[in-house]
Amino acid sequence: MRLRLHVVLIILVLLSSCSGYEKLLKSTDFDLKKSKAKEFFDAGEYVKTTELLTQILPRFRATDEAEDLNWMNAQAYFGMADYVMAGSYFKTFIDQFPFGKHSEEAYYMAALCDYNISARPELDQENTRNAIEGFNIFINKFPNSPKIEDCNKRIIDLEDKLVEKSYLSAKLYYDMKQYKAAVVALTNSLKEYANTKYREKMMYLKLNSLFLYAVNSFPNKQKERYQTTLDDYYSFMEEFPKSTYSKDVSSIFQRTNKFLKIGIPDSGVK
Repeated sequence: MRLRLHVVLIILVLLSSCSGYEKLLKSTDFDLKKSKAKEFFDAGEYVKTTELLTQILPRFRATDEAEDLNWMNAQAYFGMADYVMAGSYFKTFIDQFPFGKHSEEAYYMAALCDYNISARPELDQENTRNAIEGFNIFINKFPNSPKIEDCNKRIIDLEDKLVEKSYLSAKLYYDMKQYKAAVVALTNSLKEYANTKYREKMMYLKLNSLFLYAVNSFPNKQKERYQTTLDDYYSFMEEFPKSTYSKDVSSIFQRTNKFLKIGIPDSGVK
């Protein structure tokens, strides 16, 4: 009996609370709504915060409180993990208050939102590129910020995602035996992202693509393409003399040498 009474009391409290909030939404007391929005924000009730702010922001647009209210609104969406909306509001905030007290943080948060919605490598990377651009803008505008190291780390993470995307595209060309297209894709990616953690893997795939492209070429094109393969082999070995791909690379080297008829030098290659 007591348990049932307790449950009933809880339901009544909840209904009363909901009823009070519904009345608040319908109220024309904008100062009250502003005050309650701040209370909800501090309590982590971000949905209610944004619902109230949506109603009152136009009312306070030209006031001294506009900056703080718009900042609260963007933060509330971030607190809900709605990074698409949060990013949009942070960017709007930058446009409205470019020299405001929250300006520096807004630039960082806008880039962070794009970072948080950056897709996995096999999908479209528009948000990844937007995040890189956003962090670079932040670094250039606020070079003394304590967040610079964090921005640089995130940029490296994002660039690795772009490289992996490029690698997957090149690997697709490779699997389809379109070796020339694979070489072009890998060369461009290695040039743009020289310090990527995928560098060894990509350089090996490029070398093997060059070799297979030479193997499958018309006879009158083979010598030139085998020579290009040999040049790339030396570049690879200079960077990765103890590569995990050593066995395959050695095989490419021997077969290329055999075709060019220059012999295998005494370099310890078996």
